[in-house]
Amino acid sequence: MTQSKSDLRRHFTKIRDEAASDVTVASISAARHFQAMIDIPAHSTVAGYWPMRNEFDPRPLLAKLGKAGHALALPVVVGKDQPLVFRDWTPGDVLVEGGFGTQVPHASAREVIPDVALVPMLAFDADGYRLGYGGGFYDRTLAQAPMRWQTLTVGLAFAAQETEALPREAHDRKLQWIVTEQGTRTFV
Repeated sequence: MTQSKSDLRRHFTKIRDEAASDVTVASISAARHFQAMIDIPAHSTVAGYWPMRNEFDPRPLLAKLGKAGHALALPVVVGKDQPLVFRDWTPGDVLVEGGFGTQVPHASAREVIPDVALVPMLAFDADGYRLGYGGGFYDRTLAQAPMRWQTLTVGLAFAAQETEALPREAHDRKLQWIVTEQGTRTFV
């Protein structure tokens, strides 16, 4: 791998932005793939994310999971070099500016530990590793998972965001599933 992560971020931002031309259709298709292949226990807490900058939109999937009886949550950045926290969220709740161009639940929303975490990305590779924006928030959060909470990690992306291999560092964490508009893949 000869490209730096910064170069790859620029490259895959362009690819993602081009793939996002029909994000609604892709998101509905991915929601169907998720529900057909990934079995999560009844009444699980599912942490999604509020999409920004042409990210794959998890809201159709979150709406379906909420209607199926699962509790929902969104991530909140609490500080630089800190793991994310997740707060209760229901579609229709008023959100507040959370920095980085995203929306988050109000600080008064209850903090939860998710059973399933839907994870955004700029790219993913054939081994289930992801390329994020470089802040390390999800990597720090996922790194604590075996010690603090057991969670199923599911990356959401457009199929065009796949690459054969990404550079890896010691802190990078592999996802257990990737879901795109074309289907699902497991890395368990």
